[in-house]
Amino acid sequence: MSAAAVEEPMEQPTLLEAAELISNQLPGYRVEIIGSQITVTPPPNMRHGRSLTRLMRALFEAGLDDGETEVFQNIGIWLPDGPSDYAVPDLAVLDADSDDHLIEYNCYDPAVFRLVLEVTSSNHSDDLKKKPAAYASAGVPVYVIVDRTNQRVMVLTEPQDGEYRLHAVHHPGQSFTLPESIGASVTLAVDDVLAAKK
Repeated sequence: MSAAAVEEPMEQPTLLEAAELISNQLPGYRVEIIGSQITVTPPPNMRHGRSLTRLMRALFEAGLDDGETEVFQNIGIWLPDGPSDYAVPDLAVLDADSDDHLIEYNCYDPAVFRLVLEVTSSNHSDDLKKKPAAYASAGVPVYVIVDRTNQRVMVLTEPQDGEYRLHAVHHPGQSFTLPESIGASVTLAVDDVLAAKK
């Protein structure tokens, strides 16, 4: 009688390891862990990129990338909600010394983020539902949502107890001004931000 082979149990990857594996298998996709769940977003389209370009141009012209702050696309923010939670906002304004605040996995301490911005794409419900709670819990002072699905721009401020207390909603034909707490006064036209026209 021969003894049956004993198989060693396979070790399950951590959430971070699983996220990295997915990221390596899907180049160009954005992989995040929000609420201890992995989310995957396909590469953005041209309208999405056009919105970001127009926003970055306005932030640069206001002087937000020259001195006390810097403007970045796709920089990771470590989130306090779970042991491995992080997000990669489309655009962010950070303190200029953010290099000194790396936590892990190329993600930075939320304390150095003055503004995060998302341009909605195929998973717009994450930007509208999951991320406001995540960014508010992290204490990010300003969260801007360029909601292309509903043709509006939302500016959320005053994070407290996992939610933003103030929600300002702006529609096509209107302009809005970002809070000066980001480092400068920036006024934007909703139509430009939505990139409705070339």
